[in-house]
Amino acid sequence: MTSPANSRLDAALLAGMPVLFVALWSTGFIGAKFGLPHAEPFTFLSIRFVLTLALLIPLVKVMGGTWPSSWRLRGHIAVSGLLVHAAYLGGVFYGIYLGMPAGLTALLVGLQPLLTATLAGPLLGERISAVQWLGLALGLAGITLVLGSKLDPSTASFQGFGLAALACVLVALAGITLGTLYQKRFCTGMPLLSGTVVQYLAAGMLLGLGALLLEERHVEWTPTFILTLGWLVLVLSIAAILLLMALIRRGEASRVASLFYLVPPVTALQAWWLFDERLPPAALVGMAITIVGVVLAARGQARR
Repeated sequence: MTSPANSRLDAALLAGMPVLFVALWSTGFIGAKFGLPHAEPFTFLSIRFVLTLALLIPLVKVMGGTWPSSWRLRGHIAVSGLLVHAAYLGGVFYGIYLGMPAGLTALLVGLQPLLTATLAGPLLGERISAVQWLGLALGLAGITLVLGSKLDPSTASFQGFGLAALACVLVALAGITLGTLYQKRFCTGMPLLSGTVVQYLAAGMLLGLGALLLEERHVEWTPTFILTLGWLVLVLSIAAILLLMALIRRGEASRVASLFYLVPPVTALQAWWLFDERLPPAALVGMAITIVGVVLAARGQARR
């Protein structure tokens, strides 16, 4: 029989797990900022995926996980992995590599729930509500306020980064948005752990090819790089996935989804503390407006 003290402890742990998950997830942008001075983006990500798979594949067997039921499903999962991991992480890492601030990167790719809710209408036959249209308008207004006149091609710069960095992050945003929709449409019944292995395999192969063709593949194995790589592999790619599995089993996935809206401001705070990345007051107001827009769009979809 469970004592009241143990019950309260379990409830506190359950309440804190979604917050912990989002706090860990936001450090991915910071990890990119720490590691990219020591390795090129595709090379960095290829090493990360190889090490992650070396740990994750045995973990599937230890935990008694099942593999996707058919080769057709595995193919769909692989395609979603190319979008959700290769395009998303490749775009984020290359954008930061080219000088995009980590906080602004998190904000731009944080538009994913807004775009997903909007594109679900024409692509999945879902009706777009008035609340979602309001969220879209607020999101676009907030992003415009954040970027301001720096979107002017004649200036081609924003705090040290050019239009190429912005294009990379927009590719990441498109990848995570289309990957989410593709996975929702074609990957029903995907086992989370083994499905993630298939996604990582597909993404790792593509990023590895990119490293072979486009990069010099030089790595500075400094303590900073090794610690950053260890954090991204063990904490982000392994522990965060296991934590997400536990949350889904306990029915807490919706709370994680709502807390994802805090990732951009949490990342911005971390980047300010660690790298002195600063956004002007107008950009901070734009960030707040954008987050409100994303929340409205995603909740409008969830209610339906």
